[in-house]
Amino acid sequence: QLQLVESGGDSVRPGESLRLSCTLSAFTLDDYGIGWFRQAPGKEREGVSCVSNSGASKNYANSVKGRFTISRDNAKNTVYLQMNSLNPEDTAVYYCAAQYLGGCPRSLSRQPYTYWGQGTQVTVSS
Repeated sequence: QLQLVESGGDSVRPGESLRLSCTLSAFTLDDYGIGWFRQAPGKEREGVSCVSNSGASKNYANSVKGRFTISRDNAKNTVYLQMNSLNPEDTAVYYCAAQYLGGCPRSLSRQPYTYWGQGTQVTVSS
């Protein structure tokens, strides 16, 4: 059964950077589109970024465009989310999700994604 494990969450100060990792087990990353989502306390889960299974398509939420970068290393079965210039509004639990032979919806909708990780906490505070 496919499992997703997120890591890299931490507590940082505004302006600092973090890199989140999402590692797949039991299946080959090449076959899966991956999305990153986040959920802040009292708010709905929102799409942050995604990458298609081919890697050709990437999308970002307006709130993170220019600060976050998604990448994939199929050899390591891992997708990364590099987060720069973090601010307190980025505080949330970050989840990765996988979709078999998945694209990367421009809407960053949750609906296409079948498999979800348990999340990793990112806290940005001075």
